[in-house]
Amino acid sequence: MLSSFIIALREGLEAALIVGILIAYICKTGKRHLLVYIWAGVVVAVVASGAVGGILSFTSSELTPRAEELFAGTTSLAAVALVTWMVFWMKRTARYLRSELAGKVDRALMAGPFALAGAAFFAVVREGLETSLFVYSNFKSVADPLNSAIGLIAGFGVAIALGYLIYKSSINLDLSKFFTYTGIALIIVAAGVLSYGVHEFQELGILPGADFFAWDVTSVISKESLLGGVLSGTIGFDTTTSWLQLLIYSIYLAAVLPAYLNKAGVKMPAKA
Repeated sequence: MLSSFIIALREGLEAALIVGILIAYICKTGKRHLLVYIWAGVVVAVVASGAVGGILSFTSSELTPRAEELFAGTTSLAAVALVTWMVFWMKRTARYLRSELAGKVDRALMAGPFALAGAAFFAVVREGLETSLFVYSNFKSVADPLNSAIGLIAGFGVAIALGYLIYKSSINLDLSKFFTYTGIALIIVAAGVLSYGVHEFQELGILPGADFFAWDVTSVISKESLLGGVLSGTIGFDTTTSWLQLLIYSIYLAAVLPAYLNKAGVKMPAKA
């Protein structure tokens, strides 16, 4: 539940802020009658993102067991690559996002209202497609999809509420810290999704070491248990983890997390 909540909160707030910036800029230019085109682009983007998630789930359910493992493993790797790029991209461009969107709106206004709808669509659909792919991969890697679905809905609800309150200036949220900390959480979730993808490829025989476990604690912690679900949904813990899964999980975190923290301006602990 927690991992899907974090994904939805982070991506949902990004999308909400983008929509808020677009609406505020249109209102500032005194062209409120064009807001309908902004909302049209946003709605189409949300529908398209939901359709991608539905297509991924439908495709997975129609495949043979072996093909489904290959599909799940491939989409997991794609999701990890995409979310890793996204957290670094957002950290780099967040301070310029408002001026970048304003420039796109200005160009769209000169081209016509449908171009404005297109600008809104492309600004939001990127977040939506990232969310669909990452949520699908995350759902495959956790033990309890129902709790993950609840976390997803709750995350989007909180994100929409925060976005509205920020737009109305009801709250003063430190967005830099918010995106830094949620970026760290997403990297940890991505490491778990990467480990799941490795497991799928091991099951297929594409990667070796499927039966060489770093630990097998299923006799102590069931995958379907509350503790198993919490650990799976937060740090990507699997009750049966191979040495290769553990190695790649550790390498990913050791490579990506320090790079992100340094880029985010977070001081790393000094070595003794």
